[in-house]
Amino acid sequence: MRISEADTSETGQVGSMREGKLVQKFLLTGEDGSPNNYLLNVGLTGSGGWGTPRHRHNFDQIRYVLKGKYPVSPHKIMGEGSVAYFPESVHYGPQDRPEGLEMMVIQFGGASGAGFLSTPQREAANDRLNQKGTFKDGIFTWIDDKGQKHNMDGSAACFEEAMKTKLTFAPARYDDVVVMEPSACEWMPTDTAGVSVKLLGTFTERNTRVSLIKLDAGATMNTGTRSQIEVMFMGTGKITVDGKTYGDKTAIELLPTDAPVDIKAEAESVFFAVTLPKF
Repeated sequence: MRISEADTSETGQVGSMREGKLVQKFLLTGEDGSPNNYLLNVGLTGSGGWGTPRHRHNFDQIRYVLKGKYPVSPHKIMGEGSVAYFPESVHYGPQDRPEGLEMMVIQFGGASGAGFLSTPQREAANDRLNQKGTFKDGIFTWIDDKGQKHNMDGSAACFEEAMKTKLTFAPARYDDVVVMEPSACEWMPTDTAGVSVKLLGTFTERNTRVSLIKLDAGATMNTGTRSQIEVMFMGTGKITVDGKTYGDKTAIELLPTDAPVDIKAEAESVFFAVTLPKF
């Protein structure tokens, strides 16, 4: 088990591949080179906002709006508490994130097994690309040896620079971003007193699952065992694990090899939980 808090996590910003300012807290990261590599971060849009053109990725994302409204596209707006699954190979945007928007995002290798490019790899590629071209409005532009001008999505350009290979996309399993509204779902009791669950969705043949877990004040949840990596993010609450207390914006990673552990809620605590694809 790994536990991380936003207050003490590493801070970073998305480089020039995108327009505007997005400050991120990196709470948990996976294993480079693994199809299950992932990043869980909390991002806060800075002064002037942050934007991207319409684009797609070769990995999956799940977003959980903590504060403000998030424009997935000009005609699809997520409010506070909304959740969305962004499948690999599916286009979304353009985005125009307003200043003050706060969102938890987990990005991870999708069902195709293409994996996920780590942030250090991406940002190093961003720096190298700045030596041979320019980023503007989320697009990377450069002139080749024959004097021909090229334009490419900034994220795609960073991937190809980092991996030294052409970016390809698996066939899309879904035709659009899937938005979920937890407020419309009911809490369902579990076999543990004081612990309830909202199952929001299960995706792809690799059993990616998204849910909310609520612990009433005084309740204890045992993490049990599992066959897939599970990641939990507590937006609000107060818990004790192995004698140490954690507060708002705490993330927990549970591997299949981790032993069961008790999580005790000192106050009502709500976790956003994701089960990563099974490989």
